[in-house]
Amino acid sequence: MLQGKKILIGISGSIAAYKTILLVRLLVKAGAEVKVVMTTASKEFVSPLVLATLSKNKVLIDLASEDEWANHVQLGRWADVFIIAPLSCNTLAKMAYGLCDNLLMAVYLSATCKVVVAPAMDEDMWHHGATQRNLDIIKSYGNLIIPVGNGELASGLVGEGRMAEPEEIIRFVTENIFRTNTLTGKKVLITAGPTYEPIDPVRFIGNHSSGKMGFAIAEAFYEQGAEVYLVSGPTNERTKYAGIEYIPVNTAADMYSACVEHFSTMHIGIFSAAVADYTPVEVASEKIKKKEDHFSVALQKTTDILAEAGKQKKPNQFIVGFALETENELANAADKLYRKNADAIVLNSLRVAGAGFRNNTNQITIINKKGEKVESELVSKKDIANQIVSYVIAHLYES
Repeated sequence: MLQGKKILIGISGSIAAYKTILLVRLLVKAGAEVKVVMTTASKEFVSPLVLATLSKNKVLIDLASEDEWANHVQLGRWADVFIIAPLSCNTLAKMAYGLCDNLLMAVYLSATCKVVVAPAMDEDMWHHGATQRNLDIIKSYGNLIIPVGNGELASGLVGEGRMAEPEEIIRFVTENIFRTNTLTGKKVLITAGPTYEPIDPVRFIGNHSSGKMGFAIAEAFYEQGAEVYLVSGPTNERTKYAGIEYIPVNTAADMYSACVEHFSTMHIGIFSAAVADYTPVEVASEKIKKKEDHFSVALQKTTDILAEAGKQKKPNQFIVGFALETENELANAADKLYRKNADAIVLNSLRVAGAGFRNNTNQITIINKKGEKVESELVSKKDIANQIVSYVIAHLYES
């Protein structure tokens, strides 16, 4: 999402400037081209040399240096977004009233790109009426304000005023600036993670699914502008974006109910969850004691969520199922494709080292009823998610 984006970072005088080092590092790592402009005061808190090294670009501080002029107009037109982080109380006031006494302000006043600010100040400064008024003023100019955090401050107090963490800033910018409109107006239902089928109040039948693949798919669809509903079994994963509707469930029955509730209004269904095939017929009300040498649990089939979605599928709906196979992979996946009336099946194989449950990487093959087969390399699950979304976009209107 940030690959090739041009991002200008502005740093004003605040102790929170140390966080901007990591922000620059993460942006460059994500493939963005980063340039940095600083106020003179900010040099007391962070080294221009460090920022120049990480950004791979000269850090600009003064309007003119020796016989060289910093072209603030060009900088403001070069960037896709101008992020001021940290935004001090002083620079905030200058932005509100158009004061132009340094390079950062000259760039701000001539910028044609969107401006995003991450305030950082002590709690009493943050809550002061003048500060809140100035925030309202710069917001009226079209600037976006990243909410401050609550925690320990440089003064030793605990309260509001902490600059957002670098990861939060990147999420905010991605969601509010770089999210595309490719799938705007499309609703997507995604299932993820395992299901836990209880035996008693303590034990359950489950599997090794982490939910990483499903969550990556949800974020990839959301980044393309879709309205995303993510139904997930128990997992440690969390969605990056607040705009994703997260629906946590536990059992296969819970997941089925959530899918039934939402599927009829969806345009796309991605069924990537590792749903239990069987669930106990009876669930003990108390913990089962270890008494006998042998112990059996009677099981019954769970409702097949993908098959039910296939039965209910309307002409304007596109559904993708997942198949994890250990033998006759393609044949079994193709059988699943037709039996469950899916538009495509994403085939995973446990035979591929580094793919499958709990790994951060995956390798897939996508098949459809036309006999087409799209294979991926072993790459990150984020890359796999983007490939799946691209596939759906390309085939959405062919079903």
